[in-house]
Amino acid sequence: MRRLAIMTAAAAAFFITSCSNSGTADKKEDSSQSKKMDPDEMVKRGNYLVTVASCNDCHSPKKFNEHGFTFDSSRLLSGHQAGTPINPIDGSALKPGSWMLAGPDLTTWVGPWGISYSANLTPDSATGLGAWNEDAFMRALRTGKHQGQDNGRPIMPPMPWELIGRMTDDDLRSVFAYLRTLTPVSNRVPGPVPPPQVQVKK
Repeated sequence: MRRLAIMTAAAAAFFITSCSNSGTADKKEDSSQSKKMDPDEMVKRGNYLVTVASCNDCHSPKKFNEHGFTFDSSRLLSGHQAGTPINPIDGSALKPGSWMLAGPDLTTWVGPWGISYSANLTPDSATGLGAWNEDAFMRALRTGKHQGQDNGRPIMPPMPWELIGRMTDDDLRSVFAYLRTLTPVSNRVPGPVPPPQVQVKK
């Protein structure tokens, strides 16, 4: 597992996207003044937002080559691949203020919170977002709670939900509409691992 000097450029991309394209969450949308998008326009807008916000960087498996990597289009946004082994972990990464670690596929992250794995965002009903509705999706990104439930576990770093949650309602609805058009991929991503349960190299 390679060491990274910074978390990832994804958080910055989300911030730029939310500021330049979406306004702030402090502003309530006036539906009477905003143009109502039809379903095709929502999907197109969602595709744009997911692309420029670099969602694929963490949520899509990669194919590596001499120039770096490309996203695996057959498993787009399907998250960390179940059953993929991870390399031995340096325990110092679990200490606040130390280096964080990222897996070679950028779908596994280690830090003071433990281990987190990028979620499956495809509309697979059993392992992805297929059983989610629009309201749950929006609540999750506004509250940082898994499935948008008050008693849900926290959404783990490095997912920048605080920044994504600043998108407008229409933008979040568009993102969800686009994700619903993806090819469903059955891939049950492991749950997060708290620090005491992380197996570190000796």
